[in-house]
Amino acid sequence: MTTYRSDNIKLGVERTPNVSLLYALGLTKEEISRPIIGVVSSFSEIVPGHMHLDKIAEAVKAGIRAAGGTPIMFPAIAVCDGIAMGHVGMKYSLVSRDLVADSTEAMTIAHQFDGLVMIPNCDKNVPGLLMAAARVNIPTIFCAGGPMLAGHLKDGRRTCLSHMFEAVGAYHAGKIDESGVNDYTENACPSCGSCSGMYTANSMNCLTEAIGMSLRGNGTIPAPYSARIRLAKLTGMKIMELVEKNICPRDIMTAKAFDNAEAVDMALGCSTNTMLHLPAIAHEAGVNINLSHANEISERTPNLCHLAPAGDTFMEDLDRAGGVYAVMKELAKKNLIDTSLLTATGKTIAENISDVENLDTNIIRPIENPYSQNGGIAVLKGNLAPDGCVVKRSAVAPEMMKHEGPAKVFDSEDDAIKAIYSGQVIKPGDVVVIRYEGPKGGPGMREMLNPTSAICGMGLDKSVALITDGRFSGATRGASIGHVSPEAASGGNIGLVHDGDIISIDINNYSINLKVSDEELAKRRENWTPNEPRIKTGYLARYAKLVTSADKGAILE
Repeated sequence: MTTYRSDNIKLGVERTPNVSLLYALGLTKEEISRPIIGVVSSFSEIVPGHMHLDKIAEAVKAGIRAAGGTPIMFPAIAVCDGIAMGHVGMKYSLVSRDLVADSTEAMTIAHQFDGLVMIPNCDKNVPGLLMAAARVNIPTIFCAGGPMLAGHLKDGRRTCLSHMFEAVGAYHAGKIDESGVNDYTENACPSCGSCSGMYTANSMNCLTEAIGMSLRGNGTIPAPYSARIRLAKLTGMKIMELVEKNICPRDIMTAKAFDNAEAVDMALGCSTNTMLHLPAIAHEAGVNINLSHANEISERTPNLCHLAPAGDTFMEDLDRAGGVYAVMKELAKKNLIDTSLLTATGKTIAENISDVENLDTNIIRPIENPYSQNGGIAVLKGNLAPDGCVVKRSAVAPEMMKHEGPAKVFDSEDDAIKAIYSGQVIKPGDVVVIRYEGPKGGPGMREMLNPTSAICGMGLDKSVALITDGRFSGATRGASIGHVSPEAASGGNIGLVHDGDIISIDINNYSINLKVSDEELAKRRENWTPNEPRIKTGYLARYAKLVTSADKGAILE
């Protein structure tokens, strides 16, 4: 007789009180006797990427029932980074990742589910649920809500959220008027789903597929398409197979699987936030990822895709071209991924991609003709960031791959954005430094799409660099270098930078240096103490005490 985890809440006289509460849910004896599957739905009415997840959840539940299981839904939270952007709300974005992981762990173990289907979609609840999956390690599969369709401006040009933010900078620079801003406002985000470029949410949903924790199409099938509903039903059916075979997340999320994910990351040109999330997920799976390892993978992995913000193509185009599996098929041609690994399909990667074709070589470049011979993300080190910092290399203009200029220093994003919008403070050649926005110093490590978009919208992205111990949206482009570690609040050298100091950046040589002598830095340190966190109560204060550095994935210890 097959035994299940849920037997702990339903078998024997001692468990009849538990069963009485299952009856109170309206479950029948037959439903209680079947494997009980937790359906973790991130549905809400405030996040565009999640407004349709109730329908995805119902389709998943239908698939579970069709395959002989009993689905029971419970919720997970999600922050909309776009709505939280530019104000105190953004401090709660990254920190929500750990709330998602912790609460899902609590619900899963308290109720003894036999398996889980995770239904995330946006920036931090995707990695949060992956962290929970690795932590509880019961059979689990993912079905995301899918990407938004690209928008269309009145003149027919396609557009997206990153263009919307850059339009604000263009308005401040006098390049477009209020009517032009309204055109973007009304048309940049035309449907439900995660925003339509290769931003953080879509990056993480694609990497969920690459690492093997979902079925094909998880990262790319557009949210409004009926194919997304079919995927949800198939995912609900598949969890029953994983439960029967007891295939668990740590059987899939191995060290080699994380190497595969980083290779796909480099080929796709994903968000720099993946360099926070992959180490955090790996940590929960018992795998250590060194940040600098990304450069080793980048050196051997060509960049094959230029989706927005790096280019003018969108997630729906990637899906039409063959999606993540087609990218993996290209990488497999030169043995750049391990295709022997087990996935949530119950098959190996080699089996999954055996009949896949690259259907549009303009969207997914062939491995023989990449955009560049190295990957989309680079980790830089030097005296300004001894433990590393991160840049989305594939979205940097060629003339900014190597840059040297004077620092313009700000102790918060708010001060920096005022200076940028003034049009008087930041000049071509400058290096904008924004500090005390790291995991501890923020606290919460805000995403800074506003200042980076302002720089791009004002036409300074090919002459001005931005460096911060905070982080960036996946929609950011230009020489925007984040995750500087150690951060200022932890005593990092970024806290010692003065206005006018020369900063040297060489992305292809993975270096970033403050051209100030060690003796001068030591002298500055003698008379310096880091600023204290701005928020000292509530969850953010507790988070600041527990969070580690960005180079470790900003995990809690």
